[in-house]
Amino acid sequence: MIVRPALCTIVLTLVTVAVHAKTPVATGTGGAVATISEQASQSALAILDRGGNAIDAAVAAAATLGVTDPFSCGIGGGGFMVVYLAKEKRVITIDHRETAPASFTPSSFTANGKELDFDTTVASGLSVGVPGTVRGWHEALQRYGTMSFAQVLAPAIRVAGDGFTVNDNFTRMVTENTAKFSRFPATAALYLEDGKAIPAGTLLRNPDMAKAYRALATGGVRAFYEGPLAQAIVDAVNRPATKAGSAVMGGAMTLADLANYEARLRPAVRTTYRGYELYGMPLPGSGGVAVGEALNILEGFELGKLPRAQAEHLYLEASRLAFADRNAYLADPEYVEAPVAGLLSKDYAAKRRALIDGRKAPTASVAAGDPYAFQRDASVPLRPLPAKGKLLREGAHTTHLTVADKEGNIVAYTFTIESWGGSGIVVPGYGFLLNNELTDFDFTGPHPNVPEAGKRPRSSMAPTIALRDGKPAFTVGSPGGATIITTVLQTIVNHVDFGMPMDDAIAAPRLSQRNGATTDVEPGFAGTAQAHALARYGHRWSSAPEEIGAANAIVFNPDGTVTAVSERRRHGIGSALVQNKAH
Repeated sequence: MIVRPALCTIVLTLVTVAVHAKTPVATGTGGAVATISEQASQSALAILDRGGNAIDAAVAAAATLGVTDPFSCGIGGGGFMVVYLAKEKRVITIDHRETAPASFTPSSFTANGKELDFDTTVASGLSVGVPGTVRGWHEALQRYGTMSFAQVLAPAIRVAGDGFTVNDNFTRMVTENTAKFSRFPATAALYLEDGKAIPAGTLLRNPDMAKAYRALATGGVRAFYEGPLAQAIVDAVNRPATKAGSAVMGGAMTLADLANYEARLRPAVRTTYRGYELYGMPLPGSGGVAVGEALNILEGFELGKLPRAQAEHLYLEASRLAFADRNAYLADPEYVEAPVAGLLSKDYAAKRRALIDGRKAPTASVAAGDPYAFQRDASVPLRPLPAKGKLLREGAHTTHLTVADKEGNIVAYTFTIESWGGSGIVVPGYGFLLNNELTDFDFTGPHPNVPEAGKRPRSSMAPTIALRDGKPAFTVGSPGGATIITTVLQTIVNHVDFGMPMDDAIAAPRLSQRNGATTDVEPGFAGTAQAHALARYGHRWSSAPEEIGAANAIVFNPDGTVTAVSERRRHGIGSALVQNKAH
C-alpha cells in the first residue's frame, strides 16, 4: 500500500481484482439509469431501490461521477438539469452554471490589448467560475426530490472512502493532463506517481472528497458556500499552491461571490420535430436553441427517403447554419436580449433552409442570419450587427447522465468542470478539482459572450427530453464541448429519421460540423465508404480525429418497458441499468 504525503491524504493500492463488466444497454421495467460509470449507475439504482425518485437518483449518480470521473465533473463545477415531472406532465430546468466573480470585467482575459494565452489561462485561478453544482443539487432535492443530502450522498461517500479501480481510460486522461496536474502539489499527490499517471489497476481512494461530501451531508448547501470549505475554495482560486518555479495566475474570488451564488429555474426551450415535442436547456445553454433550430431546418427535407450520403450532407449543413447563429447571438439571458423566438421560428428555419446547396458544401464559414424579423417580440426593436462567427475553443470534457423512475419522472443532466481536469487545481484538504469554466467566454469583444461580473458563460450542454403524444419517448445528452450539440442532433436524426435503435444511433460514427472549413470526425472515419460518399459533396475532415462525446439515453418503449442506453466503446464503455431487467 502506498500512502501519499500529508498535504493530500490519498491512498493508492495496486490491485488485480477484475472490474465488474459494464453493460451499455439494458431493457426492463421500473427505474432506469445510464451513465459512463458503473459505480455511478449502481449508486442511482440503489437510491431507486430504496424508494427514491429520479431526482434523488440523479444526484446520487452525479456525486459518484465526481469520484470516478473527476476530470469531467464534480462539485467544483456546474451544470444543467432538465426534469420531466410525471404527475404534473411538465418539464422544468435547473440552471446551476458557474458565474464570473464580481471582480470580472470584459477585459479580464486581456493584457496590453491582447488576449491572454488560452492554455495558460485554463491552468489558473483566473479561469475558475463560482461553482454551482452543489446549489443545483440542493434546489433539485428541495423542490422535486424525496431524500436528503445525507441519503443521496451515501453511495458516493462509500466509493470515495473505499476506493475504485482505475481503468485504462482514467490513466489515459491523467497522462494527457500530466503537465497541468504537476503544477499543483495537491493534484499531483492525488493523480500522479513519480511524475507519471497512476497506472490502470490502481485502487484509488479519496478520503478528502469523502470529507467534503460528509460536510454536505451534515451541513447541507451552506457547508459549501460558507465556512471552512468556502474559504478553502477562495484560497485555492486566489493563491493557487504550486510547485517551486511554476508561475500560475490567481483569480479574485471572494466569500461573497460564493455566498451570493444562486441557481436559476428557467422555462425549457421547446420545439417540435416530426411529431415529437423536444425540450431542452434554455440560455445560457446554447444547445437547446441550436439543436432546435437545426431540426427545424431539417424538417423541410424527407431525410428518411433520401440516399444516406445526401441526408447526412443536409444534416451537416443544417448544423453549420445553426452554429453560425449560435455563435453570433447567444449568451447569458440576464445580460443579452438574444432573439431565441426568432431562431426557433419555423418560418426563419425555412429561410435558412433555402441557403443550403443540396449538392455542394460551402468552402468557408457561412454568415449568421437575421432572426429579428421572426422574433414576434415588440420589446426587441433593434437588430444588432451579428458578431463575426468564429470557432471559440471550448473544453470537450463533460459528462451526461439520465435517470427515470417507476413513476415516470425523468432527469437528463449534463454537468462539467470544462476541460479535462478543469483548471487542474484540487482544493487542498477536500479532494475535488475546480473548473476552468470562465474560458467559455469570448476573450475579447464586442460579442454577447464577453465576461462580465456575475455573468454565466455560454454553454453547449444540451440535455434533451422528447415526448410523443404527450408521453415520454426518449431522453438523450452527451459531453463534448461544442460537439455536444452535434452529437445530440445527429443521434436524434439517426433515431427519428433513419429509424435506428437508440443504441445504434449512439454508436454510429459522429460528424461534427460547427461552421468551419472542415468537419470533425472520429479516428478511422476518413477512409470509409461513408467518408468518400460525403467527400463528393465537398466535405473535408479534421486533420486530428478524436473521440467525440460519450452519450447516454433512455427510450420509453410502447410496451411499457424502458431501455437504458450508453456507449458501446467510447470512454471505456458506458453503464446502463434497469430495476427489473427483461429476460
